[in-house]
Amino acid sequence: MTSSHDHRSELDELSPERRESANIGILAVQLIIMRIGWIFKTESVIIPHVLDVISGNAAWARGFLPVLNRLGQSLTPLLAADFIRDIRLKKRALIFTTLGMALPFLTLASVWWWLNDRRQPWLIGLFLVLYFLFFSATGLNQLVDGTLQGKLIRPTRRGRLLGIAGIIGSAGAVCAAYLLLRPWIQLPNHDGFVYIFLFNGSAYFVAGLMANLCYELPDDLAADRPPRPPWWIPFVRAWHTFRDDQRFRRAAWMATLFMTGLLLFPHYQALAKEMLGTSDLDIVWWVIAQNISVGIFSPVLGGIADRYGNRMALRIAAFSAAFTPLIAVLLASPWFPLGRQWFWITYVFLGITPVTMRTIANYTLELVPREKHPQYLSTMTICYTVPFLLSPLLGAIIDYIPWQVPFLAVSGTIACSGLLTFRMAEPRHDYASGEAGPS
Repeated sequence: MTSSHDHRSELDELSPERRESANIGILAVQLIIMRIGWIFKTESVIIPHVLDVISGNAAWARGFLPVLNRLGQSLTPLLAADFIRDIRLKKRALIFTTLGMALPFLTLASVWWWLNDRRQPWLIGLFLVLYFLFFSATGLNQLVDGTLQGKLIRPTRRGRLLGIAGIIGSAGAVCAAYLLLRPWIQLPNHDGFVYIFLFNGSAYFVAGLMANLCYELPDDLAADRPPRPPWWIPFVRAWHTFRDDQRFRRAAWMATLFMTGLLLFPHYQALAKEMLGTSDLDIVWWVIAQNISVGIFSPVLGGIADRYGNRMALRIAAFSAAFTPLIAVLLASPWFPLGRQWFWITYVFLGITPVTMRTIANYTLELVPREKHPQYLSTMTICYTVPFLLSPLLGAIIDYIPWQVPFLAVSGTIACSGLLTFRMAEPRHDYASGEAGPS
């Protein structure tokens, strides 16, 4: 009890500016550690490659990855939004959700070490279940992280956090990929995935412990707050939020169209393998290229967001990301004989997507006051989950239609999301006109 009072008095003694700067540094270190771990499970390269090893290059199995990814990141935050809101110290929730991200990969490392022949039918099911559990924990983690940032960091400094974590995290991730991933992925019989999964899970474990260092004052909860509603009420609230808030609805449509780009994520490496004859070593350079691009785009888009607003950052990101499938089609075609050597450019453009997802969350935070952040963030994630329901169908038919068709269709859809930004509101304009903005 005494230590709790001491911690509270220590927080009271710090000025708001110093407290905010310290929290930016702590959260940046936590995000950097997670970024370094994340490179060892990149869902555009590593995860589909592992599933190809297990399933024998089955496109139908890859087709389940995007939908499990998005369902895990959408349903659990929606159901837990009220619970997260009532937690007085949000950093504690951040600790447990980050540890929850570690467990599936530590489990997978143990199973991979135990098996000699990894092409087992039951392992496909186990892998997909663990993949879903990981992204369920990730969805909760992103909800808590966004809520904690909304509580501790002003809107005009969140882009700075994104930039710091992006630059340093990407540099660390690239070094880790070159020094560790490159030799591990070339081990015979794919034994290196034991070390890859173990490193990945351990990074999340350490990042979870880092969250406890945040300077956070407990929320004052109302004594007469209503009891938690039945499980279906969050879905009703999500619909009401989408229906009643025009500014949010326009942003949700933009995010929904933009996120269709993730439908193709598992299929880029398979396209290169089939059309260009790429090897396991090529995968490492793609991972490095993607993470360097994240490190470049994070401060660029973060700076644009801080200076001109998140709407402008989203517009630039959407039109840039629309080129990704077009570049893949060009490089994998007979018209470009050096496609294998230059296919890494595709992954440079893929690096725009994770930065844009964070920018969408930051835009959502600016639409409403802090007490509504969990509800709006969870509703946004459920909105752009809808197109992912088509992912298993795409995986089932992609081997039977010209591969250019889905890539060109997705490119056009992403471009449409860029056009929709012209109909979105810019919350910073509301603040400038004297309207109350979110805290």
